[in-house]
Amino acid sequence: QVQLVESGGGLVQPGGSLRLSCAASGSMFSIYSMAWYRQAPGKQRELVAIIISGGTPPTYADSVKGRFTISRDNAQNTMYLQMNSLKPEDTAVYYCNSIVRVTSDLRYLEVWGQGTLITVSS
Repeated sequence: QVQLVESGGGLVQPGGSLRLSCAASGSMFSIYSMAWYRQAPGKQRELVAIIISGGTPPTYADSVKGRFTISRDNAQNTMYLQMNSLKPEDTAVYYCNSIVRVTSDLRYLEVWGQGTLITVSS
């Protein structure tokens, strides 16, 4: 069983900053990728940023480039999303996502967190 637990959401004013955390736990042999997705009301879930093991530079959605930074602490199996210069259009439920190899049989497994709401409003 692999779990992702997110924290750090809330209400912030436009122009403000927040940092999200996502901690992975369970029987993992390795982590292939960790990513943040978001889903705004009435819209489809979209990829915000992704970091893949092996040194590939992170990839960002055009809408967050230059404002958001994804990072990962490999020792703690934890991922972060630093969000600066937040805009009302960043309001959404943010989901942590990871593709891992499970210890039992080394198969790949996609896991989702429960989601955390970020509201950008004055």
